[in-house]
Amino acid sequence: MPNPLRIASKTSIGAVCAALVLLCADTALLQTAMAEEAPPEKRPQAWYPRTETIGPDEMFVVALGTGMPTPITRAQKSTAWYVELGNGDIFLFDVGSGSAENLFALRPDFHRVDKIFASHLHTDHVGDAPVVWVGGWLSGRYRPLHIYGPSGAEPALGTAAYVEGLKKTYAWDIAGRSGILPDAGGQLIAHEFDYKQDGGVVYEANGVKITSFPAVHVIDGPVSYRLEWNGLSFVFGGDSAPNKWFIEHAKGADFVIHEMFYTPKGLETALGFPPRQATIVSSYIHTPPSGFGKIMAEVKPRLAVGYHTIRQPELDQMMLEEVRKVYDGPLVIADDLMAWNITKDAIAQREVVSAERVQAPPTTQGYKTAPRSGQASYSEYIDAGKWPGYTPPPLPEP
Repeated sequence: MPNPLRIASKTSIGAVCAALVLLCADTALLQTAMAEEAPPEKRPQAWYPRTETIGPDEMFVVALGTGMPTPITRAQKSTAWYVELGNGDIFLFDVGSGSAENLFALRPDFHRVDKIFASHLHTDHVGDAPVVWVGGWLSGRYRPLHIYGPSGAEPALGTAAYVEGLKKTYAWDIAGRSGILPDAGGQLIAHEFDYKQDGGVVYEANGVKITSFPAVHVIDGPVSYRLEWNGLSFVFGGDSAPNKWFIEHAKGADFVIHEMFYTPKGLETALGFPPRQATIVSSYIHTPPSGFGKIMAEVKPRLAVGYHTIRQPELDQMMLEEVRKVYDGPLVIADDLMAWNITKDAIAQREVVSAERVQAPPTTQGYKTAPRSGQASYSEYIDAGKWPGYTPPPLPEP
């Protein structure tokens, strides 16, 4: 029998494609109906962007980046975590290099993506902050982007200096877009707090409270965070060696994220480090699997989440064997685009399924009507260089 696709006309192939599109649309509708009618633990394992509404008492978490500074691959970006609450708030905890790709894959309402909480200022934790700043502005944010983060051992090493540096670096980019895009969306605002504060409140609004506490990583400055809302708790640790503050502030939390780095031998295998350097990196400025396990045995979370690794089966096995010597509670090693729906009754793990050529979601009426100061102008020299052979279309009324 001949292959029907081999003899099909362009018209019939188009019909097949159209039918597939309709089938996908029907699948998404079915997914929506199943998800919104079921509790988290009974929803489909796949999560499709813009097919579900977060429940009013629910927390939704997505791993946007679970890897390291190198390599950044299509499968794993650097550290970033997305938290959406049933009250409509969205928070980003770190935005490491490459992670914005996975943020855009979620197709969120970008006018709500306006808060980043940085654990420290390594590129694998904040490298995509300018991408979220400008890309989010182009995609629907019409309010400033706020970056919350710690001070440093000196002013030049703090979050405020980092944000001012971004403004200088991207001055041309912002000046060229302001006025055509909503003016306020191009603003970047730093909220720097003392890295030494032990459980101090760094954000409180709309029923959400976020506190910070110190971490131990490379130099003074890194912190971890705890978010509390509606009886649910989320704890995020950036890079750190095991420390007393994390154990104190993470105890009993629902969803606890902490780095689970390699063993020294694993780091030698993964990146070819010499033994001494591998030991220093894995066990003195990061947390190896045995340290992660001991921390979680003290914290006793509803779910312990490890990350900051290069996912390879043999390395996963090495890490799990070390953890399970000291911790026997609920555990997952996170991978990019894992997702969790969290309620007081259940924590359901799922996988984000998204198109490769994803487009930004539709902008809101608020974005379309937000104040704009007008198009930037050229100098007379550049304006005189316009080619008379081309006439642009007339501008629509504002």
